[in-house]
Formats: sequence, structure tokens, C-alpha cells
Amino acid sequence: MSKPVSIVLAGIGGMGSVYVQALLVNEARESCGLVGAVDPAPERCPRLDELRGRGVAIYQTLEEFYKQGQAELAVISSPIQFHADQTCLALEHGSHVLCEKPVAATIQEARRMLQAERRSGRWVAVGYQWSFSSAIQDLKRDILTDAYGAPRRLRCLYLWPRDFAYYGRNDWAGKRRDAAGRWILDSPAMNAMGHDLHNMFYVLGPSRDTSAAPVEVEAELYRAYPIENFDTGAIRARLAGGVEVLFLVSHASRDDRGPVFSYEFEKGEVTCSSRTSGIKGRLAGGEVRDYGVPDAEPMNKLWQAIRAVRGGPRPACGIEAALSQTLCLNGVQMSQPEPVVFPAALVHRTGEGGSERLWVEGLDEAMIAAYEAGRLPSETGASWGVKGRPIQLSDETTFTLPEP
Repeated sequence: MSKPVSIVLAGIGGMGSVYVQALLVNEARESCGLVGAVDPAPERCPRLDELRGRGVAIYQTLEEFYKQGQAELAVISSPIQFHADQTCLALEHGSHVLCEKPVAATIQEARRMLQAERRSGRWVAVGYQWSFSSAIQDLKRDILTDAYGAPRRLRCLYLWPRDFAYYGRNDWAGKRRDAAGRWILDSPAMNAMGHDLHNMFYVLGPSRDTSAAPVEVEAELYRAYPIENFDTGAIRARLAGGVEVLFLVSHASRDDRGPVFSYEFEKGEVTCSSRTSGIKGRLAGGEVRDYGVPDAEPMNKLWQAIRAVRGGPRPACGIEAALSQTLCLNGVQMSQPEPVVFPAALVHRTGEGGSERLWVEGLDEAMIAAYEAGRLPSETGASWGVKGRPIQLSDETTFTLPEP
């Protein structure tokens, strides 16, 4: 039997606790062993006692771990602002890396990670779980083999109400920067629904490990919650050749709806209507292809990474595939540097205790109308609609915002 793959996990609260659960419960599925866990506040991990009971050493920093140990695979599940530094550090110490999405807050950080990866001779996978699912891989294969023909337009609508507890669960939710000045740029499009934006670029990428890149973006950014960044966004991105990508998301909606999407091609259409409905393709001749539910295999990213360390195929989604989402969202922030605050008369408060939340009157209807028309809210008559300026994107783009 092969030697277990040694793993260090950076971040064991929040999404990190999901990795802890997978590694503790499913170790028999893949031969692996957790040799260290890193978190400055480990008490946030619900299975901390079990980790300690199994002899897993807990470290305050990743630097501290590498002073005392080594790992074949580093899983980076820390807050967004630490992804770049921790990934580069792990590569320097000879570890392959599975970094949670997004790859980084800024495109310049992501490019630095790519350079570190190329120097190291190791690989980095980025944890957009849809990209590691058979549903998306089968769809991407069909697109690459021209089953659907050339892309015409891709749209996605996702309304996912979040409460005050969501924004209070840590010290970086909804923020642009942390106390040390590091970029976070947390938003629905960067974080909770980041898979859905990334996926539109990923399925159009010219190979398994690349994504199509946006060349222009314009955005409308809004907020109902008292946060730094936006909780509602409408994004139009264009690819080389003119293909349009439209993304409409909100955490301040009344109802939970989505992801709803339509990927239009010259010879067919790919659609989804909810988290559990699955993805279906319809070809011009009437054939229907059922790709299944991509969320059915959320930890494939981890198992594929472990197999890749042993010499298996390189994981499906790496830094190059992840660059497009970061590039797009950096452009989005530059398109409208200050989110528009929804009119107070339209913002309603509902729920009690830990479930108290805000929702914006008329927002659901406006976002649905924009999705169906393939336009932005300001273009379909939303009274609060304010359009940002178009931003050109390229390999030379650097993220910056004017100082407040």
C-alpha cells in the first residue's frame, strides 16, 4: 500500500471545518494523513478536540508549521487576503497546493502565485468545486468537441438572501480591506456565488485547465447592508470576439432563487434552474443531455488533489483557469468604485435573533426582469439603477482603487 499523502490544512474554521470533516471522516477513501493544522483562533473549529485527540499539531501560522514539518499537500482554506502569501510559502517549501476559491483578491497577487508555481515545479489547484465535478467536466468536453457550436451569450441569476449573522461570522465578511490594509474584496460575486461567475468563463476555456478571459466589464454595484463592499451586483463582461457574460447576484433579495442560468450557443442551449435541478443541454436537433448536479460531489477537489500528489492527473482547475474571475471582479470594482446605497424606504428588515436580515423591495423583480431581457437593471427601468463605467481588461491590467 502506498504511503499516505501528508497534508497541512491552513484554516480550520469556516470552510476549513468542511475540510476537517472530510479528512477525519473519509480518510479511508484516500490514503492521506493530516500532519498539521494552522489557525490563529483554532477554537472556532467544531472538531478541534478530535484533531488534538488524533495527535494533529496546531500552529498559529503556516511559517511556524514549515519550521517544524513538511507536507506533500497544503490545503489553504484561510481568508481571501492570505491566499497569495500562504500559497507562495507552501510552494517554496515543496508542497503542492489546493487553495480555496477565489485564487486571490487581486490579479497582481494571482500572477505572483502563478510565477511561484512555475518556479517551484509543483502545482496549485483552486477549489471551485463545480470545476472538479463530472457534470461540468462532461459539459466542458462537449463544448470543446463542438457539440454546441460557437457560444453566443451566457447569463446567470442568483438571489441568495443572507442575514446579519452571515456578515458578522468573521472580521472580513463584506469588507474591501482588512485592518492591515490587505485587499479582501469580499462580495457575493467574489465569494458565495463565485463558482457561478467562474463557471461561465471556465466552460468556454480552450482546454481543460484554462478559462476564457474577459476583455471588458461594466458593473452596477449596490448595498443594503451596512458593509464596505456590495451585497448586490449586476455585471456585464465581454470576451474576445464579442461573446457576452451577464451575472446578476444579491444577498439582499426577498426570496431564494437560483442559480438560474442560460448558456446560449449556435447549436443549442445549456440551462439550470436551481441548486438541485441539475444542468441540462438541449441541442438544435432535439437531443437532451443531462449532466447532473455539480454540487453532488463537493469534495472532489480534495480527492483529486490527493491523487495528483501520488502521480495521478493534475487537478482540473488551477491558477490559470481561476484568473478570469479575479480579473473580471477587479474590473467590476473599478467600474463602480463606490457601491450605490439602496433608498432607505425600499429596505425592509425581517426575522428575529440570529436570522434577522434585510431585503430590498422590488429587487427580486428588477433582477429577474434584467436577466430575462439580458440587460442591466439600469437598462430595464429600475428606479435605483446606476451604471458604472466600462473598464478594458488585458494581461497588463493591475487592480487599483482611488483612496477614499
